[in-house]
Amino acid sequence: MQTELASKDIQLRGKPFLKWAGGKTQLLSSLAPLIPDKYDKYIEPFIGGGALYFHLNPTQSIIADLNEELIVTYIQVRDKVEDLIIKLKDFKNTEEDYYKIRALEPTSLSEMERAARFIYLNKTCFNGLYRVNKKGKFNVPYGKRSKVVFDEERLRNASKILAGTKILHANYIEVLRDQVSKGDFIFLDPPYFPVGKFSDFKRYTKEFFYEQDHIELRNKFAELVEKGCYVLLTNSNHPSILELYKDFEIIEVSTKRLINRNASNRKGVDIIVVGK
Repeated sequence: MQTELASKDIQLRGKPFLKWAGGKTQLLSSLAPLIPDKYDKYIEPFIGGGALYFHLNPTQSIIADLNEELIVTYIQVRDKVEDLIIKLKDFKNTEEDYYKIRALEPTSLSEMERAARFIYLNKTCFNGLYRVNKKGKFNVPYGKRSKVVFDEERLRNASKILAGTKILHANYIEVLRDQVSKGDFIFLDPPYFPVGKFSDFKRYTKEFFYEQDHIELRNKFAELVEKGCYVLLTNSNHPSILELYKDFEIIEVSTKRLINRNASNRKGVDIIVVGK
């Protein structure tokens, strides 16, 4: 078992290169004290924006997500970041260009073009929100930002951290079944259990995550702990979730809902479940 934080360029603390609904940047100060001192692999099967992953910069890591466009983008940032930066410089921040690029069918593009399109839409759409309809079509309106910045240094840092990371387009169940060993550190950040009328607008794949899925995830969480893994999970502070994880340590954390349309609803409480 190795000490992850003592290796792989400890000075390089990365930050997400995407804005992501439910991103964990604001929870880092609460998550950091819970990180184990020693572990083997770091595994995050709902990678999203990857705030904790980039903060950790782990030596051995596996990240995954069901969002194919997101995974294609991570792979291109890892493997061809300079070509990607050049491609991003070709885009223009206009409403006409935005809707033209949004209308492109991703599967008709090269993987480099898909990644560039994904980052461009993330930086120019309304509030950086990734959302698709039931057919899987990205449907967020233009953000009307006066200035759009593709942070080249952040992309390059992300590429360095991603080097050597296994990146999978896979369901979390497959990842936990096939990739986990005793001594691994697993961070689970699933689609949150809805706590409000408009909660589902955060959905970023065409697949839903229903109550039964949360029950199944809780069972997987317990199995991982029994296997000898260290597990952290985040979710909404909902009675159903609190009941599911009542046998584990639960930490409540105040958060801001940065993408809520109503300013009065931008405060909330997340939970962190600790399994060890």
